Amino acid sequence: MKIAYLVNQYPKVSHSFIRREILGLEACGLEVVRFSIRSCSTELVDAADKAELKKTQVVLEAGVLALLSGLLQAVLTRPVRLLLTIQLAIKLGWHSERGMLRHLIYLVEACLLLKWFHEANVSHVHAHFGTNSTTVALLCRALGGPPYSFTVHGPEEFDKVTAIALPQKVERAAFVVAISNFGRSQLYRWCPVAQWSKVHVVHCGVDSAFFNSTPTPIPSDPKLVCVGRLCAEKGQLLLLEAAGQLMRRGLAFKLVLVGDGPLRSELEATIARLGLHDHVEITGWADSDQVRQAILNARVLVLPSFAEGLPVVIMEALALGRPVISTYVAGIPELVEPGVCGWLVPPGSVEALMTAIQSAMEASPATLEQWGSAGAKRVAEQHNVVIEVGKLKTLFQSALQSEPAFKEELVPGSSLLSVSRTTKFQPQKHISLD
Repeated sequence: MKIAYLVNQYPKVSHSFIRREILGLEACGLEVVRFSIRSCSTELVDAADKAELKKTQVVLEAGVLALLSGLLQAVLTRPVRLLLTIQLAIKLGWHSERGMLRHLIYLVEACLLLKWFHEANVSHVHAHFGTNSTTVALLCRALGGPPYSFTVHGPEEFDKVTAIALPQKVERAAFVVAISNFGRSQLYRWCPVAQWSKVHVVHCGVDSAFFNSTPTPIPSDPKLVCVGRLCAEKGQLLLLEAAGQLMRRGLAFKLVLVGDGPLRSELEATIARLGLHDHVEITGWADSDQVRQAILNARVLVLPSFAEGLPVVIMEALALGRPVISTYVAGIPELVEPGVCGWLVPPGSVEALMTAIQSAMEASPATLEQWGSAGAKRVAEQHNVVIEVGKLKTLFQSALQSEPAFKEELVPGSSLLSVSRTTKFQPQKHISLD
């Protein structure tokens, strides 16, 4: 069994959970090949990500000639399927936010990937995020490629369900993964009951390096850390407003923002406006060891997000014995229990965020260590990568037993393809455009 992982950008600084998942599957004996639509190699700082980049084929780095060659091969070998898939791409693009032209580009990418998947003898394709990478996987399947599945993270997929044709993607998929019960419930909202059995919860996982480490005592310094891409939905601007008010009240604290992103210049301007230079530091992108150390150096992790799926950094902080301050958003309350391993506040509330931060800064190290220990136990029970990867492996195996896998051969004297069954199931005889 060979699984192809397809992601819009892989590896990426914020996608360490995908790397852990792939490595976990390989440790289970599955062969995994990596594919990315585009590269963000200039952002990579982690040695593990750089190693993954060397194993990854990037579609848009193959060049125009390779893309046209893939399209030409599809024209010559499967004209009927190609015509039907063009119609499908147009239909998907008609109501999308990116338009028909972009979806025709996705089709060209799918043609090249179809060639690559055939050369690599791929049995199944798994995409992360229900956006353009899953669109490409769907079109590749319509061309006669391997069955596909995908993991939905949110919030992006749930913000534009119709624009990304999420219900159609679920319908055509072998199965769909949600990373939380909240995510599963949102998929249920948009799918017929008949499709619900396809939706499974597989949590993002934390590896043994977090669980097996020697506990590090809570530091006495009043330091808190926020780890994540610097963007509006993470709530860092609100966090700075809370920090400014706490500074004026005379609370001693140091806030470290680990990450980078489009909001950095605005955050730096806000730090200057509020006079927070002595209280707030922005580190920029950090590798996994630096993130780990930044969490251990803090008393708590704070992530006041407005929109989320279920942030992996919350799992990592709890696994390292650090309580978490976050919001009642999406899957976060499934992991962070107020008064047990952290604080949850209403998203957008500066007052509630201030109160939680002040409580964390004034709490005794013994209390924080007790909460951190409770959080580590919850992560070990719910987010152990070995257990979660085992669930995913079972889903792949089940999909391969129930979905037709094709070996396509050119019919002598014909431009069409014959299909040799490699399972006991008959292949689809047409591609529905409904």
